[in-house]
Amino acid sequence: MLLLIIEALAACLFVLLPCVIGISYGAVNLVCLYEKEVQQRVVELGLITEKKIKRNAMLFNIWLPFFIAFVLISVYAVNGARGFWDGFWQILVIIMTEGLFDRLFIDFFWVNRTNAWTINGTEDLKPYIYGKTLALKWVYTLVGYPVLAAGFAALMALLIK
Repeated sequence: MLLLIIEALAACLFVLLPCVIGISYGAVNLVCLYEKEVQQRVVELGLITEKKIKRNAMLFNIWLPFFIAFVLISVYAVNGARGFWDGFWQILVIIMTEGLFDRLFIDFFWVNRTNAWTINGTEDLKPYIYGKTLALKWVYTLVGYPVLAAGFAALMALLIK
């Protein structure tokens, strides 16, 4: 169980690290994660181009396959999970911890309650994550993550006997 907790905390680092790197040269570099009106404003202000926003979004998402590999290796190779239920609950613990960390620490606190993610000229558009986007993120975390965990566990149960 201690190992699973350590793996869940490491998963939080998987989402934190790209954010830290992404904003290290200015929050505008991760404007791809903001609402569309913020993206439009920074383009209008000449702080970044639409092309660079798309490029940065692609670069930011590069971590996803590594995250999935980390979770599956942790659960099946390190922890020795076998079968659907054993894999499902471990995958769920790891990704749900990461998801709640992302929603509560990164989105709610770091992005919306500190100035670390503030882009000059867009202060009037804060909070940067709200409304439909915020609701979709929570639905994806609370409903989508268990579905993903079930899918990965089912796949791995078929592959590893």
